[in-house]
Amino acid sequence: MSDSPNRRLRALIARKKAVLLPGAANALAARVIEDLGFEAIYVTGAGVTNTFLGMPDIGLLTVTELADHVAAMRDAVSLPLIVDADTGFGNAVNVGRTVRTLERAGASAIQLEDQDFPKRCGHFSGKSVIPTAEMVQKIRAAADARVDRDFVIVTRTDAIAVNGFEDAMARANAFIEAGADMTFVEAPRTPEQIAAIPKLAVPQLLNIVAGGLTPMLPRAELETMGYALVLYANAALQAAVAGMQTVLGHLKAEGSLDGVSDKLAGFAERQRLVNKPHFDALEKKYS
Repeated sequence: MSDSPNRRLRALIARKKAVLLPGAANALAARVIEDLGFEAIYVTGAGVTNTFLGMPDIGLLTVTELADHVAAMRDAVSLPLIVDADTGFGNAVNVGRTVRTLERAGASAIQLEDQDFPKRCGHFSGKSVIPTAEMVQKIRAAADARVDRDFVIVTRTDAIAVNGFEDAMARANAFIEAGADMTFVEAPRTPEQIAAIPKLAVPQLLNIVAGGLTPMLPRAELETMGYALVLYANAALQAAVAGMQTVLGHLKAEGSLDGVSDKLAGFAERQRLVNKPHFDALEKKYS
């Protein structure tokens, strides 16, 4: 237990060193992230919804579908997994079950947000938020439900877009009092707002979205401000989509991969990433 993913995550966020946190939509993306030397993985609800369902991030994914993806990633990697659980899939009672389900699947942390259902991507318009008191009860239920006390409760507020920055900060403070280990004030609009958030009493996460609402400040500047984690939830997914469009567009137009072969991972590299030599060894052992 001394080197459990949960404890490693707690130590990581306590450093407040603006650790880069890439998002993974599936187990292969998680393996790429671990292989490149990152220290933790964010299981992106938007990414899982986009890749698994081919649908937008508007609350369509179920907790069982999410848990299946978390379990596959836990089998594939040893890094801490911070799991985006949207609104917790219901009320405070549902949140307790969600925590138990995702913790069993291998999550090291759960992220809950204060949006009304159906939720929307943090950088979409048309959001609404539940009363602070209702979210406080969800956080209490999440903290009570976890089995491992090192399991991290991350709470996100989307109130900037609905009620303004001051209300978002007030909500974050209330969430901390309710038991949140880390808070996530979504979509700050100015450098001044970004700088104010890490003054909250627990470690903070900042979400950077290419083309989104939050200014893309350098990691070094965010470290100076005191952020614990800097999230790039769907950078890998966006890169994969762009790569598929480029290569397949060329294939459709030209009828071959001549001219784009440099944009493909090699066959041997793909087998290395999915640890084929390990399975070859198992076949030999049990033959």
